[in-house]
Amino acid sequence: MNAPATSSSATPAPRGPQSVPQPLRIAITTGEPAGVGPELTAMALAGAAAHWPDAEFVVLGDADLLAARAAAVNVDWAALCTIGAGSRVRVEHVPLAAPAQAGKLDAANGRYVLALLDRAIDGAMARTFDAIVTAPLQKSTINDAGVPFTGHTEYLAERTHTPRVVMMLAGTGARPLRVALATTHLPLKDVPAALTIDSLVETLRIIDHDLRRHFGVPQPRILVTGLNPHAGENGYLGREEIDTISPALKAAVAAGIDARGPYPADTLFQPRYLNEADCVLAMFHDQGLPVLKYATFGEGINVTLGLPIIRTSVDHGTALDLAGTGRADAGSLIAAVDAAVSMARFRHTRAS
Repeated sequence: MNAPATSSSATPAPRGPQSVPQPLRIAITTGEPAGVGPELTAMALAGAAAHWPDAEFVVLGDADLLAARAAAVNVDWAALCTIGAGSRVRVEHVPLAAPAQAGKLDAANGRYVLALLDRAIDGAMARTFDAIVTAPLQKSTINDAGVPFTGHTEYLAERTHTPRVVMMLAGTGARPLRVALATTHLPLKDVPAALTIDSLVETLRIIDHDLRRHFGVPQPRILVTGLNPHAGENGYLGREEIDTISPALKAAVAAGIDARGPYPADTLFQPRYLNEADCVLAMFHDQGLPVLKYATFGEGINVTLGLPIIRTSVDHGTALDLAGTGRADAGSLIAAVDAAVSMARFRHTRAS
């Protein structure tokens, strides 16, 4: 298999346009109250005025919980949220359903977590918020509260009435590694049936469109994995590459999308391919994300493509064992906030 030859530059979301309305308004959901989300929010926003002078942040969560978790990580939350010169942070109080203890899940707060997310989505859809950033939540708590819940990605699609969204994780830097998923939170046995020509073409269209719209990549190059070992070995190890993935790539190319493959996933993730790509499309969750998280964990972000709103998130979970200890790292949430601000800036610049 020959390596791709040339590609457009894989740039991060552009920074610093001059015509953006002031300030951008970014909502942050603080996620599972027993997890690290509340304290990471405080840590990330401690330098908000200096890092993002053109943005203000609306933190969604229980005000008392946020103050207590901020104190645990030595952030002066009252001073940070005081209205005045240089203040860029305010709390929109959403009360807990039950007292929250760091590290201990309580199903009584499952609907509280969803209330935070609903408020952020509604505000973004109404253009009250320019973007939303979501701290990690605990799926089991929401399900234990009696609400069927698969994940942020699927819930955002349902609440925004978006027929198809794409989950993409990305590293940071001048040439970020980006990995998008053709399927998300499915049992492995259900993945082959979920892959269709039409769904793959639509997924590639969304990736191509949003890399242009949100990240300023002028001509995205997308490398696509196969599903089976060795990309099916010409049908000897499975026919999905022949019957589904290759026809989808042919249709995408005919539509003007620079999509190439299918490549064996075990050899695709190396510099001679990735240096010439803007995104990799993997067929299932644990095919692409272990590689990306190995390379970028703690500094990567999760972006939901295809939505009518901007949404970014962290690349990790609730870290219940670290909650309240002061040992959690806010790097991924800082990167998610930075990406949300940059994407919002770029959208306003394009619209102006």
